[in-house]
Amino acid sequence: MPNATESAVQPGKTAFHSMTREQLLLALEMFAKSWLAHDGCWFLAAEESLGMDAAIALDTKAWQRFAATEANRIMTTFGIPPAGGLGALERALGLRQYSLINSQRTEWSEDSTRLRLFMDVCRVQETRRRKGLPDFPCKPVGTVEFETFARTVDPRIQTLCLHCPPESPEGKYCGWEFSLNLES
Repeated sequence: MPNATESAVQPGKTAFHSMTREQLLLALEMFAKSWLAHDGCWFLAAEESLGMDAAIALDTKAWQRFAATEANRIMTTFGIPPAGGLGALERALGLRQYSLINSQRTEWSEDSTRLRLFMDVCRVQETRRRKGLPDFPCKPVGTVEFETFARTVDPRIQTLCLHCPPESPEGKYCGWEFSLNLES
């Protein structure tokens, strides 16, 4: 058993300051899972109290605010310049909390004018499917979320939903396409 000196955290430091890289990555994943669990708990409480339509309306407003906040924090923290185009968006998408817990990938069009993001594994939908529930109809929320995130990175970016539950191909999750509106 460590003595009091060995287990004490230094003033101004947290337990995270003494963690290894692997432990910090594990903590990041845990925090991302906790964040998503909180979002799910909040949504279920809203749905139980107000019904699905009202819960989706509230969720949409919340995600619009959060997507802008998350994009701004990512850009500031990692030095992604504003109006950096699709390259900046690709980098920012890879730094979202989702990227720690959902398997996602990006693809560029052959002419490099469009960037696509595909969620290959979605924890929300996987959990619902495991529980025998239908897919969460996330298209209205996702549309606002991805449009807001992309336009926060660069106001010229246009967002198109390729597919999203409940209108996704069998076994698939969401797919989004981003392009630059060079006229704005």
